[in-house]
Amino acid sequence: MAADGYEATIATIGATLRALAKDDRDLVVPFAEDEVRPAYRGATLAPWPNRVVDGKYSFGGVEHQLALTEPARGHALHGLLAWVDFDVVATASDRVVLEATIPAQAGYPFRVVVQTEFAVGPDGLTQSVTATNTDAVAAPWGTGPHPYLSAGSGRVDAWILTLPADEVLLVTEDRLSPVRVDAIDAHPEFDFREPGIICETFIDHAFTSLTRDSAGVATVTVLAEDGHGVALTWDERCPWVQIHTADTPGVDGTHRIGLAVEPMTCPPDAFNSGVDLVVLEPGESHTAAWSIAAV
Repeated sequence: MAADGYEATIATIGATLRALAKDDRDLVVPFAEDEVRPAYRGATLAPWPNRVVDGKYSFGGVEHQLALTEPARGHALHGLLAWVDFDVVATASDRVVLEATIPAQAGYPFRVVVQTEFAVGPDGLTQSVTATNTDAVAAPWGTGPHPYLSAGSGRVDAWILTLPADEVLLVTEDRLSPVRVDAIDAHPEFDFREPGIICETFIDHAFTSLTRDSAGVATVTVLAEDGHGVALTWDERCPWVQIHTADTPGVDGTHRIGLAVEPMTCPPDAFNSGVDLVVLEPGESHTAAWSIAAV
């Protein structure tokens, strides 16, 4: 789909943003049509983003065990829809609407219908995700995207990041399990409230207490040395954002080639902490949205 100089390609598997360019300049790290999607690149994350520690949580007084889809760390990662083939509900030259149902299942015994719309226009690409609880009981819910932003050629080390966050969620080094939220002032290596070069900084953390404009919009930008790059914006329905420098040591083809910027409706392990967790009552819907644009 295309409009106003933007061209986006959406894969139905995982409702995935496979490619996005403005005037032939990549804004996200793409992958080929015949390529198995590398990890979660561009996928829609639901009914939770990030991790559920040990895949275990309690909801409504009932203990649940999810499949451990991040076996190396022993967590349930990025929800249940990343490898589901969404149905195409509507298409046009500048938009597409996809839909999938999360069936009640072991670990997540709730039926939720998920519809997502991708649209391109003067302000770039906008994705919205709407969840509707079609079950007879309340369901825990969270969502977010997983694009790897591209400011240009080369690796993230030379790019300039602006991240307007006053707090960071610290995690364990081995399993990336949440520990506590700290002030950014105590962790200057993660302080990009003023534009700064990423250099060799490793980031795989969630950030919150975001500075927003008068309309409640937060913006993360990543720029190349020539001043061109990409911005990702979202409103207050996503109070968190995960940033990841795509570190894959020893795998040159993916190592630090893009910056994952993932607005999230809730933080990692929200199914356990309850922090900013959306609880969908029967028949209730929830929508979140975000946009990617050239700079």
